[in-house]
Amino acid sequence: MLSVQHVWKSYGSVQAVCDISLELSPGEVLGLLGPNGAGKSTLLGLIAGLLVPDRGNVELPGGGSPRDPRARRSLGLAPQSLSLYEGLTARENLAFFARLYGLRGEQLRERVSACLALAGLESRRNDRVATFSGGMKRRLNLAAALVHDPPLLLLDEPTVGVDPQTRAHLFDQVERLRDEGKAIIYATHYMEEASRLCKRVAIVDHGRLLALDDVDRLIQAYGGHSQVTIVLRESPPESIALPGPWQDGTVKWETNTPLEDLMRLAQSGLEWEETTIRSPDLETVFLRLTGRSLRDAGASEETEDAREVEAGS
Repeated sequence: MLSVQHVWKSYGSVQAVCDISLELSPGEVLGLLGPNGAGKSTLLGLIAGLLVPDRGNVELPGGGSPRDPRARRSLGLAPQSLSLYEGLTARENLAFFARLYGLRGEQLRERVSACLALAGLESRRNDRVATFSGGMKRRLNLAAALVHDPPLLLLDEPTVGVDPQTRAHLFDQVERLRDEGKAIIYATHYMEEASRLCKRVAIVDHGRLLALDDVDRLIQAYGGHSQVTIVLRESPPESIALPGPWQDGTVKWETNTPLEDLMRLAQSGLEWEETTIRSPDLETVFLRLTGRSLRDAGASEETEDAREVEAGS
């Protein structure tokens, strides 16, 4: 379906993508995670044909290059920056993008109607996009990527800044598209979204692919131990061996067997009032691989955005 083999891309001295390879199958949602400036936008630009790799190769469904306009019809891109014309209506926006892909007549009308229904915007079809809320624009942005019915979708932060109802609607549509056999790359900063929608996740940082695997296997490989905290009712007897230090009435420790540890403590006669068990999850994996320091979009990411706009103009 999609093949990315050993792609590299640099901007001067900034290496934005370093030897990344991945493949995507029909009916699969692949999560793309990374801090600001990690290279996600550059990688999506290479797949979409907005950028040309310095080295390596990208093949779209059917084996074509993303630089070939005919092959590029096999993909739909919903960028983080909304690609809509606010002076046009919802229907006019979708019809415009459909015509770019060669749709005409009844086929165009059917696809526009289907995508308006997918976006939940049938009743607002003749309203100008400038009057829409942020969530409505996000839904229409996804519909515009789908209007030509491509087998491959690139979704870049599709739920940024939306309300819970819109987020739930977009989740439902992504799951429906997956079940229909679409191959989807889903770039997001939200770990809970990736955990829900994606069977596999790719984590990138500093332009490199740090990990690519099923979510459960990533957690098993990189998640570490469960963290357990108990709040004691009173000072513990010296005869009981605690699994961690006792401080300010609490005992904290890390373990692979939290329930067994708690059962052993209960059998020893220890009493406590409160228990918290935090199991490793995708966020744990992400922070272990990319670090906990804050990241702001720096010059490298701004350069990526500028180059992508230039390439796509």
